[in-house]
Amino acid sequence: MRGPHNIIRLIRTGATLERTGAMGVVLDAFEAPRHVRMVLRGLAWPFQWLAIKGDPEAPPLPRALTALGPAYIKFGQVLSTRPDVVGGDLATQLRVLQDKLPPFSVAEAKAAVQQELGVNADEIFSEFSEPVAAASIAQVHRARLAATGEEVAVKVLRPGIERAFRKDVDAFYFAANVIASLSPASRRLRPMEVIEHFDGVVTGELDLRLESASASEFGANTQDDEMFQVPTINWAYSAKRVMTLGWAEGTPIGDNDALDAAGHDRAKLGARVLELFLNHALRDGYFHADMHQGNMKVAANGDIIAYDFGIMGHIDEYTRRVYAEILFGFIQRDYKRVAEVHFEAGYVPADQDVDEFARALRAVGEPIFGMDADHISMGRLLNYLFEVTERFGMETRTELILLQRTMVVVEGVARSLDPHLNIWDVAKPVVSAYIQKSIGPRALLRDLAKTARVMTRFGPRLPAMVEAALIAQSDQKEPASPKVWPWVVSGAVAGAFAAAMLIGLGYELWH
Repeated sequence: MRGPHNIIRLIRTGATLERTGAMGVVLDAFEAPRHVRMVLRGLAWPFQWLAIKGDPEAPPLPRALTALGPAYIKFGQVLSTRPDVVGGDLATQLRVLQDKLPPFSVAEAKAAVQQELGVNADEIFSEFSEPVAAASIAQVHRARLAATGEEVAVKVLRPGIERAFRKDVDAFYFAANVIASLSPASRRLRPMEVIEHFDGVVTGELDLRLESASASEFGANTQDDEMFQVPTINWAYSAKRVMTLGWAEGTPIGDNDALDAAGHDRAKLGARVLELFLNHALRDGYFHADMHQGNMKVAANGDIIAYDFGIMGHIDEYTRRVYAEILFGFIQRDYKRVAEVHFEAGYVPADQDVDEFARALRAVGEPIFGMDADHISMGRLLNYLFEVTERFGMETRTELILLQRTMVVVEGVARSLDPHLNIWDVAKPVVSAYIQKSIGPRALLRDLAKTARVMTRFGPRLPAMVEAALIAQSDQKEPASPKVWPWVVSGAVAGAFAAAMLIGLGYELWH
């Protein structure tokens, strides 16, 4: 349903922003040039009759985003973690989008439980509270299991949320297609692929069985992490639209006054949030990709408790190594190496000049070092990075979109706890430890062992594959020189394996 009818939806978006007063707020926050303001407001003003009114008691931007629907609310949630981009007052206003949205009734929630689990909710739970948190996709109730007395959280999807998201995503697809058609320069940003990625993430978030599995895997990966907890999933009472997990008791990580009153060290918490994210992304390749203030609490003992696992990120081992080398290069201020990694990974076209790219990266990185976070304008930094990517023909890396977005969110949360946090000082030991473990003789041995396991699985098929290749070669009409590259590759692999064994043996003896 990605046809022109979505034009109405997009026009209504602009009209709603204008009618609620949010258009001016957004343009002010991003310091939009005068001509841009005139064009956008001029286009939106005549269509205000199509606007959605929203809650007149709410501030302009939360009012507009809540009225427009769940996909727009998600956008507002990200902005709420970036006071350095949108300003402290606006960021505070937007935090209501994290877990303080209008709830639906307890009766509707219990009806969903019965429909999904096939048992009356009152038989399962001896207590079932009013909503304690209401977000864009679901709301949470505090409950107690009748059978065991265990206190749990019950998450229930909003009625009709699937259809609402589908409408928004279809409009986004239409907008991306129009942008790519009218502006060839935008194609390097891969707008359609970006929306496809977002679509996939949202689809997964609307199936609570997948979220339950994500929470279970994430908990297994992080069970030995200090100052970190993941609630346990109760599989017996979880389904597609209902999820039951252990109750997380703690202070909201976005309430600085309450954290101070409880005696928590906010500077330590800010650094730990960033450390945890980097460890999960680099060490595990599996990370919580929605780590805003509404999805974390601080336990009485100082542990950070994460919940809401609807959006999780996964990056393969090769990408992790590339990402770590880029981060490490910035930390070491080795911009030439950062540039080389971009070229080696294919992030920058080979016809560009690596030295010139390194100089551009230096202009991005140098202002960061030796400065407190509150003196850095992340908005200007991101704007300059965009200019650099455009200049050097870099394309959007869809596999890194979630990682980059989460890094922005996590950094915002960390700095809300400690405005003087220097992200590079915190990141250095984490990235250095990963580099030492993942790049070297031991890493080479592990890689070769994985290759050997793959070859072993294909072992029974190798004779037939070789025979088929030889038959195909002999069936050619014209004589052709025998292809020797398979044997060269095999020899190279064998030689590399032998060399790695020797290097690894020497490394073990030396240490």
